[in-house]
Amino acid sequence: MTDTFSPIKLPNGSTLPNRLCKAAMEENMAGPGQLPSEALINLYKYWADGGVGLILSGNVMIAPDALTGPGGVVLQKNTLEDPKAKALFETWARTGKSGDGQFWLQISHPGRQVFASQGTQPVSASATKVKMEGAEKMFVTARALTSDEVMSMVERFADSAEAAERSGFDGVQIHAAHGYLVNQFLSPLTNLREDEWGGSLENRARFLLEIVKAVRKRVKKSFGVGIKLNSADFQRGGFDQNDAKRVVEMLNKHKVDFVELSGGSYESAAMAGVPAEGELTSTIAREMYFIDFAKEIKTIAKMPIMVTGGVTKFETVKAALESGGTDLVGIAKAMAYAPALPTQWQAKENLNIALPQLSWKNKLLKVMAGMAMTKEQLHLMGAGKPPKLKQNAILVILKDRIRLRGLTKRYKKWLANLA
Repeated sequence: MTDTFSPIKLPNGSTLPNRLCKAAMEENMAGPGQLPSEALINLYKYWADGGVGLILSGNVMIAPDALTGPGGVVLQKNTLEDPKAKALFETWARTGKSGDGQFWLQISHPGRQVFASQGTQPVSASATKVKMEGAEKMFVTARALTSDEVMSMVERFADSAEAAERSGFDGVQIHAAHGYLVNQFLSPLTNLREDEWGGSLENRARFLLEIVKAVRKRVKKSFGVGIKLNSADFQRGGFDQNDAKRVVEMLNKHKVDFVELSGGSYESAAMAGVPAEGELTSTIAREMYFIDFAKEIKTIAKMPIMVTGGVTKFETVKAALESGGTDLVGIAKAMAYAPALPTQWQAKENLNIALPQLSWKNKLLKVMAGMAMTKEQLHLMGAGKPPKLKQNAILVILKDRIRLRGLTKRYKKWLANLA
């Protein structure tokens, strides 16, 4: 029976002090030059002090023209050649590791999930477009990558992983979920290719496996490499649970330190707890959305498994770990509102954190509001202020839109100067 606060030794030989992970959240808090800002570094001090065993950053982008948001941090092969950039990444790493836990960067490419307002041409496995009801103009059709470009993208992931290690981070998590580029190769809905990168699941998984191999060649054995994988896309005809099982079996042959199970994409936001009608089983109605599937994966996985999804109660975590369904539990939104939750739970305090709930019928607006309200907590902590539960959702959305407009203007200017 696994205790929440027992240590776990990872395949790379390192040990996490407990089974709790601050899961990735989109901060959109980069400073000028798409580098870690002082506010972003301040934010991670809260989590480092909070007693969590592992901290995962929000998306750190591997390409300057492909961001999930205009305030995204970018880490490339040549980023650390700038002494200022090197110092900022090193400070961020030290800050996130200043507690007892480890700090890993989540490295990512959004593929076709790039907002049109950013003014860049999205790329993907195939020429497809994100379809979101009420948000048709937010995205444009992606251009299909050539085979040579796919291999260049593999090297970009490896470049970012190597730079992360040089900066002092403990590991990287390759984002292969939530409809981003790696997931776009995995899903038959977005991968329509007829070459060695498409067709069979073995071909569709080739991109992910090549990234893992390339990263492992560039970093030390002690450096962590994790994967965030969809348990399913939750769209008819998409990447499903049988596919996920087979991909985990493929990953068993590589040096992977853990696999985090999540689900959904921009078109089916299961990761935000708001899937389309009929797309997700009743597990969405409770915490730990993907725990049932994780129990199946655990029977075949040779690496530790992490489950993330809507956790607010200590009892949920305790039961999941004791059931043997997972080795690690990822907590996202709750740690935006209570950054010291692990320490509190160990002291048997704040065992059931109550998060703001919206009863809005429009799913898109509901997801946008929930994300904006969570980001507001991150900005408060970045400014050295404690989170606050009471918020006016409409005002927070407006504030977030204004902030995004300013970030988009700054990002476009920076990108133009790179040309």
